[in-house]
Amino acid sequence: MSAPTSSRAARRRAPAAPQLQLIRQTETLGADADLQRALDLLHSTRDEGAGPMLRIYRPQPTVAFGQRDAKLPGFDEAARRCRALGFEPLVRRAGGRAAAYGPGSLVVDHIEPDSDPIRESQDRFAAFGELFADALQSAGLDAVMAPLPAEYCYGEHSVHGIHPEEADVRIKLVGTAQRQVASGWLFSTSIVVEDGPAIRRVLAEVYDALGLEWDPLTAGSADELNPELTVHGVEQAILETYGTYWDFLEPTG
Repeated sequence: MSAPTSSRAARRRAPAAPQLQLIRQTETLGADADLQRALDLLHSTRDEGAGPMLRIYRPQPTVAFGQRDAKLPGFDEAARRCRALGFEPLVRRAGGRAAAYGPGSLVVDHIEPDSDPIRESQDRFAAFGELFADALQSAGLDAVMAPLPAEYCYGEHSVHGIHPEEADVRIKLVGTAQRQVASGWLFSTSIVVEDGPAIRRVLAEVYDALGLEWDPLTAGSADELNPELTVHGVEQAILETYGTYWDFLEPTG
């Protein structure tokens, strides 16, 4: 199974779920090493007998810049401001603009062997966007897969949450990116659950240094919309939602 279908009706008619190796990383390896491990898992799809994998972890405070960001005159200043606020600046190989996450966030890396990894690459954005919107809804949020005007790291398939009493208060919570190699694909998702003020502050500094216009009100965390939400609770909701598509093998660390 290359990705969840974006059709709920098709999901109900789906055959027996395939197996998925769950990798629950209990401690960050460091900002750079965490990103590198995802690439190592992607390249492991070349190995005989490799199967689908799901890695989930809480990252170190990180600002992941896009390739275009690194070419802007203000990049060095943006990186300096990140470090001053305790965030490690990194340049990811995928596209997009700067995004921030930290211990109050979750990173979910889904890796699958695939002899034709490009074929469904665009469909994956919609399918996984719906999956994570469903997970946040089950955790207790009004979540929608759609971009917000002037959001940070704009994406057509990002997911935002809506305040239960103030419908005009909307916060981007989920961003996605993917990579492909000849033997498979990696779909990486970051979900901001807690520490909204810290995320908002570092992004404000970064986008100011880069000279990019955006709306700071699009940044924040899920618990600003529902104070009862925790990283652990959202992680459980994600795994339960995944369980409607896949059967988990024994977790590894």
